[in-house]
Amino acid sequence: MYKYFPHTPEDIAAMLKATGHYDLDDLFDDIPRDVRFKGEYKVPSAASELEVTQYLSTLAKLNQELIIFRGAGAYDVYTPSVIKSLTSRQEFLTSYTPYQPEVAQGTLQYIFEYQSMICELTGMDVSNASMYDGATAAAEAVFMGKAASKIARVILSDALNPAVAEVVRTYAYYNGIEVIVLKSKDGCIDHKHLDELLASGPAHLLVSYPNFFGIVEDFTLASDKIHAQKGLMIVYANPSLLSILKAPKDYGADIVCGDGQSLGVPLSFGGPYIGFLTTTEPLMRKMPGRICGMTHDVDGKRGFVLTLQAREQHIRREKANSNICSNQSLMALHVAIYLATMGKHGLLEVANRSVAGAHYLYDRLLESKLFRKVYASPFANEFVLQSDYDYEKLNQHLLKRGFLGGLVIPLPEGGHGVLFAVTEKRTKTEIDRFVREMEVFLDEVL
Repeated sequence: MYKYFPHTPEDIAAMLKATGHYDLDDLFDDIPRDVRFKGEYKVPSAASELEVTQYLSTLAKLNQELIIFRGAGAYDVYTPSVIKSLTSRQEFLTSYTPYQPEVAQGTLQYIFEYQSMICELTGMDVSNASMYDGATAAAEAVFMGKAASKIARVILSDALNPAVAEVVRTYAYYNGIEVIVLKSKDGCIDHKHLDELLASGPAHLLVSYPNFFGIVEDFTLASDKIHAQKGLMIVYANPSLLSILKAPKDYGADIVCGDGQSLGVPLSFGGPYIGFLTTTEPLMRKMPGRICGMTHDVDGKRGFVLTLQAREQHIRREKANSNICSNQSLMALHVAIYLATMGKHGLLEVANRSVAGAHYLYDRLLESKLFRKVYASPFANEFVLQSDYDYEKLNQHLLKRGFLGGLVIPLPEGGHGVLFAVTEKRTKTEIDRFVREMEVFLDEVL
């Protein structure tokens, strides 16, 4: 029996008609044409699975594997080999929603363990396991704010990842939520501007920790101001750094969300990733998706169940907090295995190696005279510098030598900067080679 059944031409035609398209290529209109493969695969009309796999493997070798110094929300992290071995087991790979707890104890248990470990990282009381990615988790957090307080106004820090902010704006628009942008000052919250925004009415606040520029901020004062007007403090956090940073709950966070990609999930051309969403116990019933809990059966044996299912398939649609209808079960398992494999000491080492590497690269780049400082605030594993040279040309130079350099980003103060990231995978030798190639470029320009 084949794993997959191909669609017939009639099936494809019917589906295209239903979506209002005339050709399969129309489904890829959002992908820029200049990055699409324009050649022919030259796959025979009839070939065995082995022959097709071997042919595609030769094409895959044409891809260039790069040493990455770029982050901005997706990081080149280490993935222990045990993860793929376990997550590819059939009972995990093909499992779906554990509606029947008596036959889904394994699935429910690892979801429970995932939730428990995410709560330990964030310092929050409750976690779900149902978010697609960080951006949609942030949008759902904003929905929670409106559902919990009836305040339909959210302030987004301009130091939030622009891609995340864009998704939040889209979600908010169709939910009648007003979105306001909070200016930053020297890479951190501009409290004068925050006071001005709150003077016109209460709002929730969504900030990033560390922020998009890599800066680690103290949100205590901002949180106090938001809470004084009954708003919620929402923190979008990088979970891989929470082992060494102060827990968001200690800043007064009501909701902590983010992308779990940095917890051992490979880049994989953009997915699948997993968003996480945690909150306090008083807000638990405003959280979308499902929450797994532990209980005991009539014989006193430990068991796991779905304890909270605040979505439209389970309750009246008008009472649902969200229409999210998936369970990121396999990715939750991936993260759970990563966290269990690394353990507390491993997580500390990963975070410390990333931060130490970032600071080493930061110092080396300043010494190279190619870059200058932008912000003076403390940073973690990412940082922004400025250069007077054509950085796009420098990036092309680096690309030819096997490096993916920093990302050129607009700065709130005007002009552009270059955002660099260092993960635990980057070695001192790679960092030195990276800087040396930049110095070679500088010599060629001069």
